[in-house]
Amino acid sequence: MFRAVLDTCVLFKPLLCDTLLSIAEEGVYQPLWSVDIMEELRRNLLAYGLAEAPVERRVGEMMEHFPGSTLDGYQQLIPAMTNHLKDRHVLAAAVHGSAELVVTENVRDFPRHALKPHDIDVSNQDEFLLDQLDLAPRRVHCALTRQTSRYRRAPRTVDDLLIALGRAGHGCPGFARRCHALFAGGAT
Repeated sequence: MFRAVLDTCVLFKPLLCDTLLSIAEEGVYQPLWSVDIMEELRRNLLAYGLAEAPVERRVGEMMEHFPGSTLDGYQQLIPAMTNHLKDRHVLAAAVHGSAELVVTENVRDFPRHALKPHDIDVSNQDEFLLDQLDLAPRRVHCALTRQTSRYRRAPRTVDDLLIALGRAGHGCPGFARRCHALFAGGAT
């Protein structure tokens, strides 16, 4: 199965994180993250002002639902990575976890020269979700439907979820447009 490391920045936003993981639940790809990414996620959520209990619940649920996703043992590779210093732990985890891709908003921090020796690619969240949609449109639609069925508050429909994901804060306008076009015509 296709393996992708999800960087902290794409896991931080609840709707985007839930979308990425809902699609993974459909078996479209295997999400990966490192112990450092999970720690950075905790720190960032707490710094954003969330209480400790919800933060721990969120991280705990991610680790429980995806037990094989947490990578460790990559730390010795960090000094050999040549991408941006603050994201070397992400690339090292991807190399150690045999990932094919890093999904991040910080694409500039992963230049081609740093990725090529490891045969790893980088993608932002919009490109990644578009690729998943192209590969498995029915499973993506099922994932989005299941995702919205779990919500007690907005977005309660796939259409509302796509509107939210298409906004600048989530950075998935192409994915939202393509889903609207695909799903409005019933082509799932």
